[in-house]
Amino acid sequence: MQPSNESNPSKVLIVDDNIQNLELLEAYLEGVPEISTLRATGGAEALDAVREHRPELILLDIMMPKMSGYEVCKKLRADPATADIGIIMVTALNEFADVERGTEVGTDDFVSKPVNRHELIARVRKVLDARRQRLTVAPSAAQ
Repeated sequence: MQPSNESNPSKVLIVDDNIQNLELLEAYLEGVPEISTLRATGGAEALDAVREHRPELILLDIMMPKMSGYEVCKKLRADPATADIGIIMVTALNEFADVERGTEVGTDDFVSKPVNRHELIARVRKVLDARRQRLTVAPSAAQ
């Protein structure tokens, strides 16, 4: 797997049912040259976008109608074709039980709303770097 750069940016899928939140997260990542963004407004749309675009990372809202971020994360982790995608849950929830549930379904990290731009970028880079390192150690897992 090649490291991302401006000519080969990492694809980050942003999933949130609130358009304002989607636009804010896109704007925060817009100036990061090694990242390109995609968007989905719900769980089913996110799963379709993952199949079509194969993002390296997903910023995933937890509280969405029809299919929660927990459900999306669980489905992605259960499928060997998508299990290696980085997932950061972006949430207004901050109870320990919420974090514990996210960890149980396989999230890599959490970012709390309201989102701080610098924290978001740092966490996105950290999860993308960790994913690259995992795939470098186990290249047979990369697709």
